[in-house]
Amino acid sequence: HEIIDSIIYAKRLQEAIMPPISEISNQIPESFILYRPKDIVAGDFYFAEQKGDYFMVAAADCTGHGVPGAMVSMVCSNALNRVVNELGIIQPGEILDKVTELVVSTFKKSNHDVKDGMDISLCVINIKSREVAWAGANNPLWYVVNDELVEVKATKQPVGKNDFYKNFVTHVLTLTKGTILYLFTDGFADQFGGPQGKKFKYKQLANLLLENKNKSMQEQCNLLEHAFNVWKGNLEQVDDVCVIGLKL
Repeated sequence: HEIIDSIIYAKRLQEAIMPPISEISNQIPESFILYRPKDIVAGDFYFAEQKGDYFMVAAADCTGHGVPGAMVSMVCSNALNRVVNELGIIQPGEILDKVTELVVSTFKKSNHDVKDGMDISLCVINIKSREVAWAGANNPLWYVVNDELVEVKATKQPVGKNDFYKNFVTHVLTLTKGTILYLFTDGFADQFGGPQGKKFKYKQLANLLLENKNKSMQEQCNLLEHAFNVWKGNLEQVDDVCVIGLKL
């Protein structure tokens, strides 16, 4: 009971590092966040920060889940906040480069070889021009425009220790009004379930998002959660889940 109580208290601390959902909906009224930790605390977290005309949103997945994942998430979230708020960097690729540097230097202090880090999908939206700059570590960006789902591929490396490190690529997109962006971690697609106990997979997730693209963002969120619950059935949730939808 004492262990569970202290983990529940740790959940309050972890939630304190994440912005209230209202902070995102104030900037982008048509938006949703589906956030379902596997355990009480999570390796997944979401991030949002306003800097002048620029609004930054990210879905991040740190190594592991539960208590170890949550501890890594605190290191990565702290690095992200420092880079954006103290160093004032707003270009997403440069943000991820600097966050990598900080995360690696934090773990370097250990005598152990710590290779933990995070996968992340990071958007910087110019609220006035609707120009979107995006960078990803392993996790892509999806957007829906003209009945088509387009994928912007991530840099194939995590934020963290990497023997073959390369700079993160920033993609700049000028999108029309009404375009829907989706940022996500791998927890939804990796969930086992369905009639044969298989993974949900990204193709089925993409089809689900396309089918419901004309519904309100809150309806989309509800339908995603319903589909996840039906697929999972009585099986255990295998990983943390984080999906963010933003309609420009």
